[in-house]
Amino acid sequence: MVVDDAIATGFRARAARRVVRARGAARLVLAVPVGTAEEVPELPHEVAELICLHATESVPTVRQWYEDFAEPSDDRVAALLARGRPTH
Repeated sequence: MVVDDAIATGFRARAARRVVRARGAARLVLAVPVGTAEEVPELPHEVAELICLHATESVPTVRQWYEDFAEPSDDRVAALLARGRPTH
């Protein structure tokens, strides 16, 4: 599963699909809160499942869809990734 903050051009979604497939995934689910009405209908051809909560005519800036769009620090991202690792 790939989660993105929005689909404006579809570029990141297509890049993620290539990376996920190159790493051996058989199925890709893409989840986004908002996407453009132009790109959203095209992506189901490229992913197994697309979850998009709201399609809109345009996404001029992703920031407009969020109350808080602050960029997380590298330390915060590393801590979140570490929390998600399996502990065998």
